[in-house]
Amino acid sequence: MLEDIVISRVRVKMLELFLSNPGMIFHVRDIVRRVGEEINAVRRELAHMEKAGMVSKEPRANRLFYVFKKEYPLYNELTGIIAKSTGVGLEMYKQKAKLGKIKFAVISGRLVRGLPNRGGNDVDLLIVGTVVLPELAQIVKAEEGRRGRELNYTVMTEEEFEFRKSRRDPFVLSILTGSKIMVIGDEEDLVS
Repeated sequence: MLEDIVISRVRVKMLELFLSNPGMIFHVRDIVRRVGEEINAVRRELAHMEKAGMVSKEPRANRLFYVFKKEYPLYNELTGIIAKSTGVGLEMYKQKAKLGKIKFAVISGRLVRGLPNRGGNDVDLLIVGTVVLPELAQIVKAEEGRRGRELNYTVMTEEEFEFRKSRRDPFVLSILTGSKIMVIGDEEDLVS
């Protein structure tokens, strides 16, 4: 997916690393180890990304550390692309046929940005449609293992979702008004 847009294999891996771990600071050798590429290729891409304003570097004790800048103009869009093309987003897209008839699949913007849940009503993943729950549970369990934390997810039928939306249910409204990444479906159809 992202490889179709960004032609540098190394840059794709580095974008996935930085944007899947928002706010984390990485040492050059750590980046090399995590992306599995040669150090010169990583350094070259870091130089390109720094020149473009994507990353900033910080020297610490004779080492250079890099962090992706949240001020980068395309930060939110790139984060959304990474969320859709890795982890639970990618698996839901790839396993769409096995999961049943899904109208909407939404990932919380808080999950994508690595922010903690605010309370009991926060949901990391919303799926609307007729869903094969054991298949979905496998995908969620794999993502929980990858992230090292439990995911809060909710499944609703289309009828239940529309009913709760028409009644202005606080839970549904919090999802509709919060930041979100659409994996399956159109955001305009979701909120209207």
